[in-house]
Amino acid sequence: MTFNINKLYEFTRHLKLVFIFFAVGIVLASTIFTNRLANSLAAEEKKKVEIWAEAIRQSVLLQEGTNTDLIVKIIEGNTTIPIIMVDAKNNVISSLNIIEPKTHVTEFYSNEITRLKSKRPAIEIKIDETTQYIYYDESLFLKQLYYFPYVQLGVIFVFLLVAFFAFSGTKKAEQNQVWVGLSKETAHQLGTPISSLLAWVDLLKMRHSEDKLIGEMEKDVNRLGIIAERFSKIGSKPDLQMVSLNETLDNAVNYMANRTSQKVVIQCHFPTEEPVFINLNVPLFEWVIENLCKNAIDAMNGIGRIDINVFHKNEEVIVDVKDTGKGIEKGKFKVVFTPGFTTKKRGWGLGLSLAKRIIEEYHGGKIFVKQSEVNAGTTFRIILKVISK
Repeated sequence: MTFNINKLYEFTRHLKLVFIFFAVGIVLASTIFTNRLANSLAAEEKKKVEIWAEAIRQSVLLQEGTNTDLIVKIIEGNTTIPIIMVDAKNNVISSLNIIEPKTHVTEFYSNEITRLKSKRPAIEIKIDETTQYIYYDESLFLKQLYYFPYVQLGVIFVFLLVAFFAFSGTKKAEQNQVWVGLSKETAHQLGTPISSLLAWVDLLKMRHSEDKLIGEMEKDVNRLGIIAERFSKIGSKPDLQMVSLNETLDNAVNYMANRTSQKVVIQCHFPTEEPVFINLNVPLFEWVIENLCKNAIDAMNGIGRIDINVFHKNEEVIVDVKDTGKGIEKGKFKVVFTPGFTTKKRGWGLGLSLAKRIIEEYHGGKIFVKQSEVNAGTTFRIILKVISK
């Protein structure tokens, strides 16, 4: 189960990269093809301007009685290429396919001639002893063709972005429904045997009141009731109450310390003896701390140290859970919170995913991997809003 899920996430990550490279390949291929087409069209437009210039020259040199139909057709045939014809002193003789402004016309043409000069040399027309110069720009179609790859890139980017958010939103919603349904069904299924166990414990207490082990058994059955309550709260808006963070952490740590190896040291460190009061749902928050501690104990193979450091920063309270375990690779800092991801041989990989949901969605806080080093340990950080009592 674990192997398949981890492989699935690796496959999904590689599949995303394949799609990205595929999209980039499409854009590159389109850009190369479009540039070749644009260059060919630019060459054709240059030839058309040269033919148009020759037609202008011939129209001046025509003798009386010569048929001018072809020349006129060539001259009037240019309806797309912007042209400015000037003399040797850059005085405008005529222009074609250019939209003139209503004011500052001379300045406009001066700027246009300067711009066109920087793009390409003028085409000269020599008539007798006079030389005229033709400057031309790309047609609107050719300009659009040059910009087409960038437009296409933008469209593909927007499409991928919309598809990503749509897919992520749908996937997250489906996952949430699955986890909520699973949690509530688990709580429902646990309810009956827990009630039965409590009845059996009461019966044992009546018959063997002196047996101290029955008291411990009762504690564990009550703990099952708390766990069932936690599962039942998933998917519902929890009730937050102002409680002592110090006391809540101590309770969670004491519970874990009494149920783990003596080779594991779990200790809380508070900034002052004055308790920190904060809005919490105690059963769910204790679940987060216990889950982080359980993961740390597994990462340390039952031998090591867990330090829970609490300190203030502005209007926030920060809880760092630091262990001396095997650490997490940097590339998996975010993946560890994904439902189904786990490195354990057993388990569903839901612990950190539920912890993230409890902290971020129910308590309005943040949880993330603050620091980790392979074979040196990991620090998980929880950030919550603090309320002064």
